[in-house]
Amino acid sequence: MTLDPQSLLRDLFATAIAAAHPRQVLADHLPAERSGRVIVIGAGKAAAAMAEVIEQQWQGEVNGLVVTRYGHGADCRRIEVVEAAHPVPDDAGERVARRVLELVSNLSEADRVIFLLSGGGSSLLALPAEGLTLADKQAVNKALLKSGATIGEMNCVRKHLSAIKGGRLAKACWPATVYTYAISDVPGDEATVIASGPTVADPTTSADALAILARYSIEVPANVRAWLEDPRSETLKPGDPMLSRSHFQLIATPQQSLDAAASRAQEADLPVLILGDLEGEARDVAKVHAGIARQILLHGQPIKPPCVILSGGETTVTVRGNGRGGRNAEFLLSLTDSLKGLPGVYALAGDTDGIDGSEDNAGALMTPDSYARAEALGLSARDELDNNNGYGYFAALDALIVTEPTRTNVNDFRAILILESPVQ
Repeated sequence: MTLDPQSLLRDLFATAIAAAHPRQVLADHLPAERSGRVIVIGAGKAAAAMAEVIEQQWQGEVNGLVVTRYGHGADCRRIEVVEAAHPVPDDAGERVARRVLELVSNLSEADRVIFLLSGGGSSLLALPAEGLTLADKQAVNKALLKSGATIGEMNCVRKHLSAIKGGRLAKACWPATVYTYAISDVPGDEATVIASGPTVADPTTSADALAILARYSIEVPANVRAWLEDPRSETLKPGDPMLSRSHFQLIATPQQSLDAAASRAQEADLPVLILGDLEGEARDVAKVHAGIARQILLHGQPIKPPCVILSGGETTVTVRGNGRGGRNAEFLLSLTDSLKGLPGVYALAGDTDGIDGSEDNAGALMTPDSYARAEALGLSARDELDNNNGYGYFAALDALIVTEPTRTNVNDFRAILILESPVQ
């Protein structure tokens, strides 16, 4: 086969990102009537890029405020863009959350609010509930990130510790009409999970949040526990009248990006197996992918090589060591350890926002010789995995993927190229 496996995998990744960029997906979903005054607020890694689209498309009066991650900003003229910390919130996120609430206070039925939402909004729009401090939220958030909890579990806890999430932002906007446009970064595209659902009903309870903390043996300060045991910590539930004028619209999903990448692979005459949105420990998800790759290469099942396996979703990492590496580097390191240089198998794993965890890379690439090259450098895939050091492993192989912030986020992207024989 005449192809460059690494270039193909990079192209599939770029295609997946482009398919979810706000400039491609937002304009068609905006209200047909784009004159008149609108207040724009937003939170997430794509918020600034989404605000740019609003400024280009809205013909009436526009003003507002959005918050995005450091380095993910944009040059907006009418909508203020503020940058804050992710994945652990900082005081910049707290300050902007207070300003957002002030901006939408005292609105009338005639007012319209556009809320631009994307992954990362949970930490970027950080406003502690009554009696809690930012330090309380930071401590709980750090513990959750290390625990192996799923994104849904983490956001259940976060929204019950918040004064703005779990539908509370929509309540603050009442009785104005709220249009939420969301880019999903969560498996299943659940509105209540994306950035902890600031403008939608929340079916989870404070008791659920307490159970999650207990499940992962996370110790919390006494005031945090007392708040979660207080009925006031409950979020807005389905049917709440304060949500009756709040409208939610998904504009980009992980599946759309997988479909776009699949179409690109098929243009290269490569059949595609899409595994969909996946959750679980990154190292365990990698073992499943390795098993499928072996079955395809050795037995032609469930599809025959040459082909491509695609998957998305959000895996988790239970931190055990002191190494560097996000969940995509962890996935790829586990895949490398599982395959141990199986000929004809190439892989890419990356985060579509351009940042794998808290590192400076989006992800990494694995080739059939990665395992042997690392061994020659004195690096054991198993030992590095035990130390959660996927970043260090692939940095030594000069195999990190660096894209800079993409200003969108449909979560993880994984592509495995399986050839009939090694490409020289």
